Amino acid sequence: MMIMCISIDICFVTFAANMFHLKTIIFFFFTFLQVSTFLNVFAQSTKKIQVENANSLEYDDALGIKAQRLIGNVVFNHEGTRMYCDSAYLDGDNNSLEAFSNIRIVGDSVTLTGNHLDYDGKLRQATVVGNVVLTDPSTVLTTDLLIYDTTNEIARYTTGGKIVSKTNSNVLTSLKGTYESKSRFFYFKKNVVLKNDDYTMYSDTLHYSSLSEVAFFYGPTRILGKENLIYCENGYYDTKNDISQFNKNAVLHSKGQRISGNWLYYDRVKGLGEARDNVMIIDSTQNVVITGNYADYFEKEDRMMVTRNAMLKMEIQNDTLYLVGDTLKNISIPDTEFKKLFANYNVRFYKTDLQGQCDSLTYSTKDSLMEMFREPLLWNEENQLNADSCKIQMANGDIDKIYLNQNAFIGSEVDSIRFNQIKGRKITGYFFDKQLRKIFVEGNGQSIYYAESDSSEYIGVNKADCTDMIIYIDSSKVSSIIFIKNPDATLYPVNELSPKELMLRGFKWRGNLRATRKEDLMN
Repeated sequence: MMIMCISIDICFVTFAANMFHLKTIIFFFFTFLQVSTFLNVFAQSTKKIQVENANSLEYDDALGIKAQRLIGNVVFNHEGTRMYCDSAYLDGDNNSLEAFSNIRIVGDSVTLTGNHLDYDGKLRQATVVGNVVLTDPSTVLTTDLLIYDTTNEIARYTTGGKIVSKTNSNVLTSLKGTYESKSRFFYFKKNVVLKNDDYTMYSDTLHYSSLSEVAFFYGPTRILGKENLIYCENGYYDTKNDISQFNKNAVLHSKGQRISGNWLYYDRVKGLGEARDNVMIIDSTQNVVITGNYADYFEKEDRMMVTRNAMLKMEIQNDTLYLVGDTLKNISIPDTEFKKLFANYNVRFYKTDLQGQCDSLTYSTKDSLMEMFREPLLWNEENQLNADSCKIQMANGDIDKIYLNQNAFIGSEVDSIRFNQIKGRKITGYFFDKQLRKIFVEGNGQSIYYAESDSSEYIGVNKADCTDMIIYIDSSKVSSIIFIKNPDATLYPVNELSPKELMLRGFKWRGNLRATRKEDLMN
């Protein structure tokens, strides 16, 4: 019984061992089958370079490899790509070749020529050196060294290249470049220059579609035209339609003006520009800076419009004029070097010697004349001036004259309830050293002013009616009055007249509206 048991055990062990070997053999069989299949597929995916033509063929043992030497009218074909040359070495084992003279590679839509070719059949990559020219239906690329991926039809150069468009006058050069022939898209880096008949573009990084003829730039970019200069660090330029958009530190220089904003749009053919967000326009010809959040620029007419928190800053002699309005327009006067400013709706301005507000305003650099319309209101020193319309004549950067027309008033505050007042159909104010010194009233003249003693005490109030009168001001106070025609004047004790009698009809003190600093303009 014992012997029989041992035999059974031995048989069982033998059977188990045989099963183990069988599983091992099956595993290695399938592994070998998979590897063989992979190698077969790989071998099929890397087809051999085929020789279609050569005048002569021989082996060159001097190379130490089994290389074929082909001479005269040599033609290779590798997976649909034909390569032509005068002579070549073909390494069949490594599926590669080296070709010389009159190199020509013909793909689906690309022809590539040069002096020397190294081709790797495994990678399907051609390296062409010397007088390299790549041509497709829309462009011609020239360089000294080009690496060309025949599978994806992608060409790369790193030693400088030049691209000439067949459809327009665009010529582009760069130190590095990549061209995707299927999409007709170029990628350029380092010393990128795009030239055509109208402008030259300089950039660090530029992408260009030869189909749409649109250039996209990234990094510092300058576009120098015949009459303007554009700078930005991001954007695009449609070279076919001359339409562009510029982002990030975008600036347009044109006709003595500098226009900047977070976003610029420009149509070169129509001469139209648009700027948005943090817009700043600097006009060096008239020392003017205009800011806002939206601007339209009409280059041919040399005019612009700024809205949304629009503010103008103008340097005048040793002072600065600040002006705000819903809309500001700066327009060139035809056939002159002068310009005219238009400010519309909710206009307010501040200058150290003059502040004001109105519905609309114009200013001409030709005659330095400012005109205010619809409820104009002015302040100079202690004086408030207003009328139906107003003109301010500037001279050498300072106020020279002020013309108040229809329902004209000049007033100054004596105290919280008393005011010196002058009224007339037309009032002309004369200034010297930024101060109102003389007032000429024409038609329906009226005045109320408080007379002071030498000790600055009020001795009475002078109320006068006179068709025309001249009033002289000294240290912001009335020093004398000359009544010219039909005077009627009375000096009353200070407290004799009622508050109503001490106010000329139509006069209203509005000192609370006065801007005392430039920051008040935006409130």
